[in-house]
Amino acid sequence: MKNFLVYMTKILIVIFLVAMILDCIYTAVFLQSKNRGKIETVFNSKAQKLDVLILGTSRAHNHFVAQMFEDRGLKTFNYGISGGHLFETSLLLKLMIERKYTIKNIILEADLSLASDKESEGITAKFLPYIHNSAIIKEHFKSDANFNKFYYIPFYRYIKYDSKIGFREVFYAAVHKKTNVLDNLGYYPLIKHKNGNMKNNIVNLNPLPHNKYYQEIKNICKANNINLIAVMTPMCENVVGMNYFEKVKKVYPEIHNYENVVVENKYFSSCGHMNDTGARMFTARILKDFFKK
Repeated sequence: MKNFLVYMTKILIVIFLVAMILDCIYTAVFLQSKNRGKIETVFNSKAQKLDVLILGTSRAHNHFVAQMFEDRGLKTFNYGISGGHLFETSLLLKLMIERKYTIKNIILEADLSLASDKESEGITAKFLPYIHNSAIIKEHFKSDANFNKFYYIPFYRYIKYDSKIGFREVFYAAVHKKTNVLDNLGYYPLIKHKNGNMKNNIVNLNPLPHNKYYQEIKNICKANNINLIAVMTPMCENVVGMNYFEKVKKVYPEIHNYENVVVENKYFSSCGHMNDTGARMFTARILKDFFKK
């Protein structure tokens, strides 16, 4: 029995050491990655100056044509993240401020995401390689039920989110394989799909009376003299429960409601995402209303 316990102890020690070594290797790769996604690009960046910073979910990523701002002489980048929530948006902004970004205006897509203050697992995983290298990320994740596992168990986060930050992603980051996420100044144009989902039901969706991460974004902007332009973006004409946007306006009157600026289905790739033509129409309206020459 004694020999068995000694043997098992040795195995556990070896497993722990291997996990620590792999954790260090994976993290080292992510600490030099700059061309695969928006999160690692920001984390590994230096101070930048932006006239317009676009933040939000896929409804920012696909709806704001950054080049149209640039054509007006406004230094702009679209940092909208498909699949993200305000949890990730707030954290991304915190990292930018930590890196001394100078930002004049932030356009924040804040509509459907106001209904939740939960994180998006697939997106939060992209922050986890840096949890030991950033006090901001560590603090942001402290409320997560898995925080202790992420922080104290070596390599656990890489195993849990293997599809996002596992071996395949580490390999591509190591060989500097680029993605298209940073193309078009962060804007991703969509096309009209014949089989696009042109129906949506948001009847049961309600904005939180106090969304923690939206409030964090507001506070950061106030503290850093950033002009925050929070907007609700369009949805197609088939949506059931469009009074959700009225609910948002009642709770957050400072958010500008643009849900009906573009409504015809021909301007949408799916019910919640405009195609490139619709996005350009919408962006032109935003420029007209907030960035007059």
